[in-house]
Amino acid sequence: MRNWWGLFLALAGAVTLAIVATTPPGPVGDDAPPASFSATRAMADVREIGRTPHPTGSAEDAVVRAYLIARLRSMGMAVDTPVAAMSVAGARRLAGWSKSNVTPPLTNIVAVLPGRDRSLPAVLLMAHHDSVWGSPAAADDGAGVASILETVRAIRAQGQPARDLMVLLTDGEELGLEGAKAFFARDPRRARVGVIVNLETRGGGGRASMFETGSDNGAMMALFGRSVARPVATSLSVFIYQKLPNSTDYTIAKKLGAPGFNFAFIGRPALYHSPLATPDALDQGALQDMGRQVLDLARGLLAAPALPGKAADRVFFDAFGLVFVSYPAAAGWLILALGAGGYAAAAWRRATFGETARGAGGLLGLLLTTGSVLYLVNLVSGAGGQTNYYDRLAAIPRLQMQALLVCLAMLALFRRWLPSDTAGVAGAAIPLLVFGAFLQATAPTAAYPVAVPLMLGGLALAARRVSAAAGVIAVVAAATLGVGYMLGFGFFLLQAVGPKTPMIAAAPLAISAVLLLPLLPGVDRRRANIVCVGLFALALGIALWVLLDPIALSVAAYSTDH
Repeated sequence: MRNWWGLFLALAGAVTLAIVATTPPGPVGDDAPPASFSATRAMADVREIGRTPHPTGSAEDAVVRAYLIARLRSMGMAVDTPVAAMSVAGARRLAGWSKSNVTPPLTNIVAVLPGRDRSLPAVLLMAHHDSVWGSPAAADDGAGVASILETVRAIRAQGQPARDLMVLLTDGEELGLEGAKAFFARDPRRARVGVIVNLETRGGGGRASMFETGSDNGAMMALFGRSVARPVATSLSVFIYQKLPNSTDYTIAKKLGAPGFNFAFIGRPALYHSPLATPDALDQGALQDMGRQVLDLARGLLAAPALPGKAADRVFFDAFGLVFVSYPAAAGWLILALGAGGYAAAAWRRATFGETARGAGGLLGLLLTTGSVLYLVNLVSGAGGQTNYYDRLAAIPRLQMQALLVCLAMLALFRRWLPSDTAGVAGAAIPLLVFGAFLQATAPTAAYPVAVPLMLGGLALAARRVSAAAGVIAVVAAATLGVGYMLGFGFFLLQAVGPKTPMIAAAPLAISAVLLLPLLPGVDRRRANIVCVGLFALALGIALWVLLDPIALSVAAYSTDH
């Protein structure tokens, strides 16, 4: 009975923490103090920017530019609109949208709010003012542009900043980063830029995350941690984004060695480049989440006597969007050692080789089988055939539920091979400890999602040797924190890469299983099999729903199969 209560408390706490981690804050009203960020105030700009599609060269984009120029000048900024020629590749893409052979020029908007010491390097806030063909783009990148306008207003409300605040609203980002390429190649003002904060979106809501930095980010991230209240950021996302073919305007500057930070939100993925991406569809909580982080960071950078230089990359992550954790990459070895030591101490003189091997084998079986089944069920949903990228984005919420049901089904199936005794739990941790050591050796900034939960689990299991009551409390606490993080972590992973690689959900499941094993009571095998079959049937039902559903109304107007 005690295990059931411990399991219930751990799962209830974990789900609560996961909800906190994945839910954006509510928007702040227009009666907020002048120096605060207000999504309600920013929405006035979003509604102007996102009235209608405004691709590069269109009359609608000229209207948007005129509005933005007037807004920037109204806040005391000196504004310039440098013009540049579009590349052949950019012109080809625009012609594919518009069916016209006319190639318009690119028009960036560059604005400067003078600081008290104009000899200091400037802080640059960057977003793009153009949209794709057929989308009002209230999110991409109306939300980014509006966040910048509201940030400038809030900074100006506190008086003149110590250094220049520069704004770059690029043109032609959707055509291949055209405006950013022009600015960082030829505009003489690029030499005055000390650090960049870029704002983007891929969707229409959800938590806003700082997902990319410049290289050697240690000192910059130290300032970030001091400046931003309740940030959402992980060094794992920085590592992963380096491996992806994706790009934003910051990509151009980063290749030149410019330090910077990149923010985005990717929730409500159906709205990415969608004709339905209107101001009314935008999640104002996501706008609030991005804007208040950018404002905090901009203030910290503007007030810094000297902008931080390059230093070794740090490990960093937010704990449920509440607490920011950061440490030197080498400290990951200590964290892994504490976890391994805890499991070893718990099993000392209580484990046989067979018991330990059974736990390790059960965990490996769970990990590999779950990954395989996730892949196969995703094929049933249509991933293996001709797909429309935007239609698959629209299916992400269902694909997330599909993956969760598969994971729960596999956990029910493998319960019989995952022992709850101390030796078995310690054995189950071994494959993950080995994987964590591999990550620490090859990608130390990406190892924390494995190392930190195992440290919590190992120390909690060892506490049972000191006191049974203290051990139960420690195990419940470790499971609450670790499983809660894994639920939120899995949610974001599937949001980012789920349509193509849902197999990645097997890793959070395996880590959660190790943390929960000490609390899992014995389960009748027949009942477990029934639960497994029921959950798997539901997952298959969702996969068939996605496969047979007509193409989403939200897909981009220019995409194939529209």
